[in-house]
Amino acid sequence: MEDVHSQFTIAGMWGAMTPLGKGVVIVLALMSVWSLTIAIERLYRFQKAKKESLQVAKGITPLLKQHKLEDAINFAKDKKFKHSHLARVLVAGLTEFQYEASQDLPADFDIVDSGRRAIERETLMTAAEMKKGLGNLATISTTAPFIGLFGTVVGIITAFQGMAVSGSGGLGAVSAGIAEALGATAFGLFVAIPAVWLYNYFINKVERFQVEMSNSSSQLVDFFMKNQARARARA
Repeated sequence: MEDVHSQFTIAGMWGAMTPLGKGVVIVLALMSVWSLTIAIERLYRFQKAKKESLQVAKGITPLLKQHKLEDAINFAKDKKFKHSHLARVLVAGLTEFQYEASQDLPADFDIVDSGRRAIERETLMTAAEMKKGLGNLATISTTAPFIGLFGTVVGIITAFQGMAVSGSGGLGAVSAGIAEALGATAFGLFVAIPAVWLYNYFINKVERFQVEMSNSSSQLVDFFMKNQARARARA
């Protein structure tokens, strides 16, 4: 009986596994490490983005109110804000507006619309960059249970083979296969459940960042419209 119990320890299950079953566990272990790596990198990236964007919002607002366009661009371009999603969007819009305003364009040319398009392009690119690696998390969360199920099937086959060799259906004959099947199932779920949670968590973060970029874009467009109206009034 002691030998049977030892089959259901981690070391016992690993020792009783077939090479194919061990291969399944190794694949799941690699997927777990991959998932954890993505999560750590994205968590660091998002924390930096949140912190830097808050500093950008506080610093650039007074500059825009004073209509210091060049100072606002230089402030947002600072390397210390390289992770900020707001900085990227603001720089894209302000740079486009500044460039178009300095050109000798027809009177009917809509500078505001040009700046809006630049903001939209940068917003899409920034959102896509923020989703980097999240597709891998989704893949891990959906495939890990099936890989674990494959290991379960392999374990059941091993159990039946044990029964065939021993000629009996006792626990001792099938314990190795049962240990392999249960281990693969448990490990598959152990990998998949955190991956699902992390994927949903980061997707919610990205959606929140997109809302922030949308709000900042709207405020920036209002700034463009006021500046264009002021320029026409002076003209």
